[in-house]
Amino acid sequence: MIDLYYWTTPNGHKITIFLEETRLPYTIKPIDIGKGEQFAADFLAISPNNRIPAIVDHEPAHGKGPLSVFESGAILQYLAEKTGKFLPADLRGRTDAMQWLFWQMGGLGPMLGQNHHFRNYTTEKIPYAINRYLKETERLYGVLDERLADRTFVAGDYSIADMACYPWIVLHERQGQNLDDFPNVKRWFETIQRRAAVQRAYALAKTINTATTMTEEAKLILFGQGRRPGRPASS
Repeated sequence: MIDLYYWTTPNGHKITIFLEETRLPYTIKPIDIGKGEQFAADFLAISPNNRIPAIVDHEPAHGKGPLSVFESGAILQYLAEKTGKFLPADLRGRTDAMQWLFWQMGGLGPMLGQNHHFRNYTTEKIPYAINRYLKETERLYGVLDERLADRTFVAGDYSIADMACYPWIVLHERQGQNLDDFPNVKRWFETIQRRAAVQRAYALAKTINTATTMTEEAKLILFGQGRRPGRPASS
């Protein structure tokens, strides 16, 4: 059994998609990040970066007790290796999938996240920041579009690389992007959107987070974080 510490963000959706695709038994442990639940001591013991998602696998392969994993990319890799699914076994195929997983983790996610922040959440609109991340989002969409020009999925067969990228593209309108400008991304996006497991994952999200807007209090919690109190700097 997998315990999934989750909230309804793109990084959270990556893991529910994988778990629904594989039908691996799991239990959702909601972590309402707008209420600051990510700072609870029991969650920090699992995810020291105070970010979702995180998992606890109660039946790891080595059989030495529960194993916790944080960071969505690491979780996808762990679960793919655990199940033997959605990550090629051959060297070239695995390397291809992993490099695109890291591309998402290091580029697509962080840059699109900054796009969301400066376009949608800041009270002070900063034209330079908005344009900076809008253009970088456009560039990354272009990279993905070129990658998909001659293939159905990002790295050969459907894999954890696709599961990592897809939830961020769901929010394309909020990012100021029109999928008609990226026809290969649009075709790929619609192909994944039709998958039954993806539809189940997003339907589940609607039962967990019913809020339609973000409160000012939640913005302060999410965007006003500095160094956590009570943790002295190392010398």
